Amino acid sequence: MLTIHDITVRLGGRTIIDRASASLPTGARVGLVGRNGAGKSTLVKAIIGQIDPDDGSIDMPRRARLGYIAQEAPTGTSTPFETVLAADLERAALLAEAEVLEADESEGADHQRLGDVHDRLIAIDAYTGPARAARILLGLGFTEEMQARPLDSYSGGWKMRVALAALLFSAPDVLLLDEPSNHLDLEATLWLENFLRSYPGTLLIISHERDLLNNVVDHILHLQGGKLTLYAGGYDSFERQRAERAAQAAAAKAAQDAQRAKLEDYVRRNSARASTAKQAQSRAKMLAKMQPIAALADDPSLSFNFPDPDELRPPLITLDKAAVGYGDTPILKRLNLRIDPDDRIALLGRNGNGKTTLARLLAGQLPAMEGEMTTSGKLNIGYFTQYQVEELAGEDTPLLHMTRAMPGRNPLEVRAHLGRFGFSGDKATTEVARLSGGERARLALALVTRDAPHLLILDEPTNHLDVDAREALVQALNAYQGAVILISHDRHMVELTADRLVLVDGGAATPFDGSMEDYIDFVLGRNQPKPEVAAKPAASGSAAPAAAAPAVKPSQIAWAALKELNKKLARAEKDMAKLQAEIATIDAALANPAKATQSIGQLAKKRDDLIAQLETVEAQWLEWSEQIDG
Repeated sequence: MLTIHDITVRLGGRTIIDRASASLPTGARVGLVGRNGAGKSTLVKAIIGQIDPDDGSIDMPRRARLGYIAQEAPTGTSTPFETVLAADLERAALLAEAEVLEADESEGADHQRLGDVHDRLIAIDAYTGPARAARILLGLGFTEEMQARPLDSYSGGWKMRVALAALLFSAPDVLLLDEPSNHLDLEATLWLENFLRSYPGTLLIISHERDLLNNVVDHILHLQGGKLTLYAGGYDSFERQRAERAAQAAAAKAAQDAQRAKLEDYVRRNSARASTAKQAQSRAKMLAKMQPIAALADDPSLSFNFPDPDELRPPLITLDKAAVGYGDTPILKRLNLRIDPDDRIALLGRNGNGKTTLARLLAGQLPAMEGEMTTSGKLNIGYFTQYQVEELAGEDTPLLHMTRAMPGRNPLEVRAHLGRFGFSGDKATTEVARLSGGERARLALALVTRDAPHLLILDEPTNHLDVDAREALVQALNAYQGAVILISHDRHMVELTADRLVLVDGGAATPFDGSMEDYIDFVLGRNQPKPEVAAKPAASGSAAPAAAAPAVKPSQIAWAALKELNKKLARAEKDMAKLQAEIATIDAALANPAKATQSIGQLAKKRDDLIAQLETVEAQWLEWSEQIDG
């Protein structure tokens, strides 16, 4: 059992973890969650002994092997395969000892020890090590050829994959993972999830992947306000329990506020009277001892509000037998794709297959090497990448960044757009270097959407966002009226925002004929549906012969119907919001009839009509939602 007993950790004079306690049962699979900056990584560093708690203790079984990924990626001339094999220190030491003992042909050779070594090697399954190492590396995206290349030929992200593979191969008793999917694509994330499901030891994982937390862990350890709370179940179960606690806290706060107001009123009215001064003094002491219950305030870090673009006639972009690449080398060929103003497309495929290359072509950063790419003359594109987050000038403020990006614009417009993304008041004038990773990602999104783009291309937008912020981004994308091209390893986001899936693989980009569940089966080898030959039909006048177009399949019809239902849902949600706002306005007028411009009877009748309209729209929304879910 891993026991965290009343620990306090202070960094830079600030208390990060405050007398936190939790007990994790042996063999438990625990997801450590909390808002960005809550102290999750600090807690992990305390568990592994990298920092010492100011107070309290962390205990685990004496002989338990603790495994975690070091901050520095492995380097050198060793191959990924060799690096992973060397990670099992006991296996490596026993094999080396066996080699020495087998080479000793003297009469005094220790045959008993050699037998013991071989018995231990069999017990730890050492002889299947090469096959296990190769399977882990393959699952994380390394082909057989890639496994034999030196580490120094890889980027930092791929080196971190090697570090993860080595950790998984070493199979520690307690496995700690801090955002393991940050350097992975969707396909490797799916493999990792499948691997962790059957991991035999205790697992503590920091992750913002909702699906991974639902499918892998059996407990959620929530870090908030420096305190730890352990919940049974996956992430969805945690959210339900947390919502119940929040409702209870809100009710308790309302009751406490009422009691406080009553006590304050009594003290105010009775302190000066001799006959009641003693009772008033007693109630004043009660007020002083009353522990305040925290208010449930809106969190500005969850603010995403994309401006809606002007309408453009379809198509926005058409690719006709296009090719794209770098220098004289095409990466993708024979691209046939049409993007309309209401499209929501997710690009799938392993890293290195060309998803970002296709995104850069669509964003106008790379030219078409062959074929044609046609774009609407007034098309405005917003393109988000992680590089934009990393390249934000740390000494500048969000206000300065946005002012430079919107030259000649009214300062009120600049601040209004920043406010859409939670940067108001002092936050707008805080140096970027002092912002969290999630706040910088929000600033980068604010910058790329400043001109209300018709097409938003998002390349891994969630890497710096916690679960709550990701959910807010999903809602904002669903409310956005422009087209979206999404590259993400967060399949929860893909499932909730995309209505078309395009697989980028083998030098081509082709529609995936199925749902995300079908794609997961495809990646994990449970099913092997073949992608279609071409994407959405090209615009009229395309040179592609009619005979080359694929036959329309039932699943494609289903996708079209789903897309139409999602559009209906979006319209219904806007209608509901408008009706609810009108009802609230009438309620305010009814509460203050002296300022009303209409009679009470007229207002009441209008309210009844609006309620009837709202009920009709809600019924339609529910019907369409059931059709999508069913």
